[in-house]
Amino acid sequence: MADPIKISLGGYQGPNSVHTYGVEAFCAAMRRLAGDAVEISFHPDITDTGRNAADLLGLTEGGTFDGCYFSSSYLAPRVSALTLFDLHFAVPDKAKAFALLDGEAGKMLADEVTAHTGFITLGYWDNGLRHMTTADRPLYTPADCDGLSLRILPNDNHNQIFQSLGFHPRVIDVKEVTAAVNNGDVDAQENPLTNTYNMGLSKSQRVVTLSGHLMGISLVLFNREKFASWPDHIRAWITQAVDEATTAQRARAQADEAQSKAAMLNDGVQMVELTRAQRLAFKAAVQPAVSRIASDISPALLKLFNVETGAAS
Repeated sequence: MADPIKISLGGYQGPNSVHTYGVEAFCAAMRRLAGDAVEISFHPDITDTGRNAADLLGLTEGGTFDGCYFSSSYLAPRVSALTLFDLHFAVPDKAKAFALLDGEAGKMLADEVTAHTGFITLGYWDNGLRHMTTADRPLYTPADCDGLSLRILPNDNHNQIFQSLGFHPRVIDVKEVTAAVNNGDVDAQENPLTNTYNMGLSKSQRVVTLSGHLMGISLVLFNREKFASWPDHIRAWITQAVDEATTAQRARAQADEAQSKAAMLNDGVQMVELTRAQRLAFKAAVQPAVSRIASDISPALLKLFNVETGAAS
């Protein structure tokens, strides 16, 4: 009997993460499909080894891990097409966006990732709508953001856009976010509700402005050379297992978002809904930066996702 093919996977979030759930769903599907033909290992959180979360991309591209998930925003500096998901307050409808990602648009984006990195993209996971949080004030208008320090992802586009709202952005790695927020090192942060709750950020940041300024997408990535080296039937099983895990992950993400919101409300966290006029004011404030950033994206992709980058209306 041939030795099993070893598949190693890495993550950067804890046991309550919808992404950890997604990888575990993938592993279960692979064990069902492939049986003893594969041997799968999964390190759920590389930050527990002292590494930064962002190191996972290099570790996977370099071959230490065979596969991982990662927020599209981290790859956008290398793959300009992924900037589509960095256009604040120009968020496409989530259901439509996933339908497009599961079809031709997803193939277009995957081809761009392949062209500019050492990865192959096999799926798109729900990384939540991102909202802004503060310790003691709602953010009803861009003026409310003026002068506040804000933790952001390591993405120059995010930096430009949040600066246009008056924030002083600070890049802080995932492993250091909880301490930075709860120690008061930053005045504000932005994350999906699940992260804000599961990472304990709402313990000190008690006001959530439901800005929904970005629809987060995570890519399911495999080392391209390693994936190509596996037999056809193994690659087919992996593709099927990712598809099954994607369905499970998206459903879990939707449920977890509702549960996290309910848990924070029960804990006394203030949830602030923006009116249409307030949202349009934010959109108008970031529009010049969004338009500059969108100029690097294929017009065909912008049209497919019905992204409006012109003046707010």
